[in-house]
Amino acid sequence: MALFDIFKKKAGTPAADLTTQREEKKALDAGLQKTRQGLFSRLTRAVAGRSKVDEEMLDELEGVLVSSDVGVDTTVGIIRRIEQRVARDKYLGADELQNILREEITALLEENDTAGDFGAAPAPGEPYVLMVVGVNGVGKTTTIGKLAAKLTREGKKVYIGAADTFRAAAIDQLQVWADRAGATMVRQQMGSDPASVAYDTLRSAVANGADVVLIDTAGRLHNKVGLMNELTKIRNVMAKVVPSAPHEVMLVLDGSTGQNAFEQAAQFTVATQVSSLAITKLDGTAKGGVVIGISDRFRVPVRWIGVGEGIDDLQAFDRRAFVDALFEE
Repeated sequence: MALFDIFKKKAGTPAADLTTQREEKKALDAGLQKTRQGLFSRLTRAVAGRSKVDEEMLDELEGVLVSSDVGVDTTVGIIRRIEQRVARDKYLGADELQNILREEITALLEENDTAGDFGAAPAPGEPYVLMVVGVNGVGKTTTIGKLAAKLTREGKKVYIGAADTFRAAAIDQLQVWADRAGATMVRQQMGSDPASVAYDTLRSAVANGADVVLIDTAGRLHNKVGLMNELTKIRNVMAKVVPSAPHEVMLVLDGSTGQNAFEQAAQFTVATQVSSLAITKLDGTAKGGVVIGISDRFRVPVRWIGVGEGIDDLQAFDRRAFVDALFEE
C-alpha cells in the first residue's frame, strides 16, 4: 500500500468531512482555472459553426490538446479513441465533443492509475520509507513538508531526512516545514554524504517507532551518471536498516514547465525506479494538461498535485475530480 491510499480511502468513506471535500474541490477548481480557460477557449474556436465531428474538427482538436501540453503521443491516443467513438456511434454532433473528450480522458487516466510498483511492504514495527526525487526548484521541499503535515494530522509519527546536503538553504527550508508539520528532522552539515543522512534518519526512525520516513534528495541533473550512482547508494544504505526500503520513490515535477517536465520524468525514470509522481504549481499555469500526458507516457501513477502555496494545497490526485475541474463551466 502507498501513502496515497491512506488519504484515498478516507476520501471515499461516508464519514469523510464534507466541509474538507468542498474546500478541496474549491481549491482544485481555482488551481486549474488558467488551464480550464485556455482549454475552453480553444475548444470553442474548434467547434464554432460546425455541426458534426469530422476529420477537420479532429485535426483542430489535436492542435488544442497539443497546445495544452497534453503531449503528442497522448493526443494521438485520445484522437484515436474519439475516432472509434464516431465510427461506432455514427451520429455524434459537435455539441457532444466536450462530453466525449471528458469521458475519454477519464478513461485514459483510469487505465494508467495502476497500483504502482511499490515493492515489499514494511515489516511490522518498521516505518514506511518514501524517497523523494526531482530537480531543484520544482517544489520538492514544500511537497515533503505538506505531505508530512497531512500524515501527522492522521496521527502518524513522521521523520524527515535532509539528504539534499549540497544546498544549505534546502536544509533550512526543510527544517521550517518539518517544524510546521510537527515532524522530526534528521540533518547533518552541508556537504555531508547524503547516504549517511538517509542511514541516520532510518536508524533514528526505527529506534523511535516512526510510522513514516520521508527522504529528501539532491536535484542535480547535470551529471546523470553521478545522479544515478548517488540515488543508488542512498537506496542501498537505507536497505541496510530497513531491508524493504524504499517502499516508494516519488518524482516531483513542476507542472508549469510543460514539456520540460516530460524530459525530467524521462531522465529520472532512467536514473532510478520511480513508482509515483507529484505534480506541483498547477495553480500558476495554463499547462495543466501535462498531468494527462505524463501519466500516459510513463505509466507511473500521479499520486499528488499541488494547486496552491498553502499547507493544505497538496491534494491526493483524484482523476475524476481533476477531469471534472478541467471541463467545469
